Amino acid sequence: MTQTVKDIAAALGAKAYGAVDLCVSGLSEPATAGPDDLALAMSPAYGDALAQGQARAAVVWAGADWQALGLAAAIEAPRARLAMAGLTQMMESAPVAVGVSPHAVIDPSATIGQGVSIGHFSVIGAGAVIGAGCQIAEHVSIGEGVAIGDNAQIHAGVRILRRVRMGARVVLQPNVVLGADGFSFVTAAPSNVEIGRKTLGKTPFTAPDDPTQHRIHSLGGVVIGDNVEIGANSTVDAGTIRATSVGNGTKIDNLVQVGHNVQVGEHCLLCAQAAVAGSARIGDRTVLGGKSGVGDNLTVGADCVIGGAAIVLSDVPAGSFMMGYPAQQMLIYRARERHLRQANIRHKAVSKRD
Repeated sequence: MTQTVKDIAAALGAKAYGAVDLCVSGLSEPATAGPDDLALAMSPAYGDALAQGQARAAVVWAGADWQALGLAAAIEAPRARLAMAGLTQMMESAPVAVGVSPHAVIDPSATIGQGVSIGHFSVIGAGAVIGAGCQIAEHVSIGEGVAIGDNAQIHAGVRILRRVRMGARVVLQPNVVLGADGFSFVTAAPSNVEIGRKTLGKTPFTAPDDPTQHRIHSLGGVVIGDNVEIGANSTVDAGTIRATSVGNGTKIDNLVQVGHNVQVGEHCLLCAQAAVAGSARIGDRTVLGGKSGVGDNLTVGADCVIGGAAIVLSDVPAGSFMMGYPAQQMLIYRARERHLRQANIRHKAVSKRD
């Protein structure tokens, strides 16, 4: 997609300098940029790399001497990552609408909106409602009674089971699964987990008379808000009676597990390999770092940051920054780690003297 430097700057709300009518057709790192690329040199660390490429135009950091960098035109971006969001959105090629594939299987009772694209070997179940402008790739399964809002992008291999409702402009990356049964089982007599919680581990575990695990089926479905994005191979399990929910604007990374009955608030970020156990509540705008975990039936308040690999085992107040296992307030965690390091240094010093 070819655009002028002037038009790109206007779309970003940024300032443009030099030959602003210069056209560019793609984005590139500075060292590998061609003459028709817009180089991304958004911090001084990338300044020297511009000389290695052939870019005539670049996005530069605030206050950069773009002429000294050998550029004919420049866009000044004080907030680099925000500029990246706008640039990549502008430059991404729009999905090609191919209509409905003759190899798709669509139940006669399904409702398909205007301008919908459905790829090869996708299946749309009875009573499903697909909003206008949706792009459904190949090998997608959409179950009975599913409702999908307008302009969703559903990539290859996605599985959407029955009792799932999605808002507008939802993006599901390849192999997302929505609405599978939650991991919920019960034994006839109290299990060792139940006994352990009650006795705090003081009672030795023994083999039960009947170890059979009886499934508690998930009848509540899933509700996904508007502008939600869910990464490849992530799963959101159906609720038991009420729906599992993910709020408007929340973004979920690859390989994330959201358990049954979980309530995820609006504009949250759940990073790769995070896991939220059943019936937990995640407040609005909260971030779960990579490989972090939240235990079942816990509440994490709004505006929290749960650091990478932190494991939440108790409720977290709003506005908290938590780290470690078990998760603690960041300042407490760092003080504890500092104390442990100092104790280790003293121990080594004593060992050397001995």
